[in-house]
Amino acid sequence: MSAAVDNLNQTAGFHIGPHFIAGRCVLAPMAGLTDQAFRNLCREHGAAMAVTEMTTADIRLWDSTKSRSRLQLDGENGLKVVQIAGSEPAQLAEAAAAATVMGADIIDINMGCPAKKVCNKLSGSALLKDEQLVAKILHAVVAATTLPVSLKIRTGWNPENRNGPQIAAIAEAAGVQSLSVHGRTRACMFKGDAEYETIRQIKQAVSIPVIANGDIVSPQKAADVLRLTGANAIMIGRGALGRPWIFRQINDFLHDEDKNRSLNPGWSKNGQQGFETLPAEAVRDIILTHLNELHRLHGESRGVRIGRKHLTWYCKYLQGAEEYRNAVVRVESAAGQLQLTKEFFDQNQLHGE
Repeated sequence: MSAAVDNLNQTAGFHIGPHFIAGRCVLAPMAGLTDQAFRNLCREHGAAMAVTEMTTADIRLWDSTKSRSRLQLDGENGLKVVQIAGSEPAQLAEAAAAATVMGADIIDINMGCPAKKVCNKLSGSALLKDEQLVAKILHAVVAATTLPVSLKIRTGWNPENRNGPQIAAIAEAAGVQSLSVHGRTRACMFKGDAEYETIRQIKQAVSIPVIANGDIVSPQKAADVLRLTGANAIMIGRGALGRPWIFRQINDFLHDEDKNRSLNPGWSKNGQQGFETLPAEAVRDIILTHLNELHRLHGESRGVRIGRKHLTWYCKYLQGAEEYRNAVVRVESAAGQLQLTKEFFDQNQLHGE
């Protein structure tokens, strides 16, 4: 086996503790969107790992409808990665221990969320301002569980204080076994373009796996970010909404790049950012499967409400979908959502094929 091909095999995945993550493309946690139905769907279409929605570290609140839904682990079709958020080391440690008992495989700590309601409680990315508190939290959580611990961060507090490399070193010293890094500071929220130079610096500062996140919306961008940062994998959030099949497209693109580069080091794939058109029947079946799972998981009323969010995203990538979108986001029943979706594809997307 040539050195180039051997390198290809080594870069096809990474470890978080004892768990081998067989791929370089993972789903980011997004509150209200990446429930078990969407996580399973993304894994079926190529996501190597998916993290639960962010859950409060206050286990007294875990009996609420929202928390029960976010901590639904039965029926997960892959590793159970539970993300917790808080600012008190003891409380986060207690949550990690409780998630361990519930059957989690990996504990993920959120220090990346920029939302004001999270940061106002000194949680999420607000913690990046206090490196001593970060260390206390990480040491407490690692000591509280036998599971591997991962950490989600941003590049720093603001553009003048990109302390991501320092936070990464603190995390590795505390026993954290992987990092996910969003390429913006807390102050940047989701404005402007993500930057990857700080992620590259973080990758160089630690020996644990690093997952790059931010503005990855195409196969070509995924390949570029992997190249720019040297990260072990990339994490996709908004880029997967309405296109859960993007993971398979990225996987195929990266495989082609790796295979051809092993034969020709100067090779680069061109074309429409690596996208291939998905047959209308396949898109229809993905949407119907997603809706059915939402209705089953959440019950009809809540499932329909969550379904509206996802249908709005799907419609963004469907031609001639304005009338369908306006109707399907107003329907009140599960049967109505399914029927309107079938009719739209029968009348528009599948006609003449």
